Amino acid sequence: MITSTAFAEKRYAVLGLARSGVATVEALLASGAEVTAWDNREEARAPFAGRCDLADPLQIDLTEFAGVAVSPGVPLNTHPIAPYAARFSVPVIGDIELFAQARADLPPHKVVGITGTNGKSTTTALVYHILQTAGVPSVMGGNIGEPILGQVPLPEGGVYVLELSSYQIDLTFSLDCDVAVLLNITPDHLDRYDGSFEKYRASKLRLFEMQSEEHWKLEPYARLNMGDPFDVWGVFEEHGKALRDATGLGAQPDWPSLQGPHNAQNAQLAIFAAECLDIAEATVAEGLKTFPGLPHRMERIAEIADVTFINDSKATNADSTAPAIAAFPPDPDPRVRWIVGGMAKEDGLGSLAGLMDHVAGAYAIGRDGEMFAQAIQPAAPAEYCETLGQAFAKAHGDARAGDVVLFSPACASFDQFKDFEDRGQQFRDLVHALGEAA
Repeated sequence: MITSTAFAEKRYAVLGLARSGVATVEALLASGAEVTAWDNREEARAPFAGRCDLADPLQIDLTEFAGVAVSPGVPLNTHPIAPYAARFSVPVIGDIELFAQARADLPPHKVVGITGTNGKSTTTALVYHILQTAGVPSVMGGNIGEPILGQVPLPEGGVYVLELSSYQIDLTFSLDCDVAVLLNITPDHLDRYDGSFEKYRASKLRLFEMQSEEHWKLEPYARLNMGDPFDVWGVFEEHGKALRDATGLGAQPDWPSLQGPHNAQNAQLAIFAAECLDIAEATVAEGLKTFPGLPHRMERIAEIADVTFINDSKATNADSTAPAIAAFPPDPDPRVRWIVGGMAKEDGLGSLAGLMDHVAGAYAIGRDGEMFAQAIQPAAPAEYCETLGQAFAKAHGDARAGDVVLFSPACASFDQFKDFEDRGQQFRDLVHALGEAA
């Protein structure tokens, strides 16, 4: 695990003992800190009985505490811990901030931080895969993989690749990334920001604000979203880097797990990040070719009777589903059999409205399925199927050779499933059962 003398003989409270909270407590204890830990679940507290104090930080005197480390899942805009800690002038932080403070004790290394509304996980995993392909010591953490404090420190020359949600950035104040990547910003998670897109946007931008001037800031969407505060083109021209033309990063037959315009954009930023890290162009190309992709993100499950089945269950809003549909243009007729629905994050189709000419048929499920069916019907055939099983049966029954059955719900999953992984696995199971029966 990652430890630091910066924590020795200091007092910390840790609120929330899920994976990152457990790693935080262990790292602090191993660093010689005095820890008070708490979780409302007795079973989560049990492993720490006798090893540290167990008390709710809202019920104790926080005078002289160095920080209260909370889970990213704690909503700072509504939870009482932030105003309570402020009474004692104690910062509310997260495990990423503790990692930032521990960096001085680690062998010389670099950090790549990646954020954005959509594409964070794919881009993080792709950068990590390219580094692995290059033989560079590296780990992947943050909002993906194992908690960063629980990982083995890298040797000199290593690279820590961190996926960072806005929640994690909100709890971080001193992370100076050598390369910071902002993929995109579209409205999401606004309940955590009092309904304000500007507050959500400001949270993402703090990844850049924490950086030293000499470090890389990659954000090619500046002209669209933020008035061009950070111009990646100017940065690369200034440093003589070879730019990649975005229009040349469309459907790449050599990149089987990076199809569609959204993955072209993810790949573009990963290429830029790799160039900042001085990875050879041939190695980058090999990494793009061999990248296996991530589960539930444009995951090609099978091709059965010349019909392709794709699991994109991670798509929980319209902006993440739009590029998935756009990846399959009419040829010449529409060929997407689209399974959509769940708990919608917005009314109507939003950015999907202009893509209905790609859709041969839509099969809507879940709480807001009827709303989707009604919104789609003027432009493409659509019906309400209620459950995933019913929608799948209709979609593959209607599909013709060359069609794509695309499960990209554009909605949250919690009406019918445990989470997006659960619903993606259920789609996988349906495809595999169909394949076995074929």
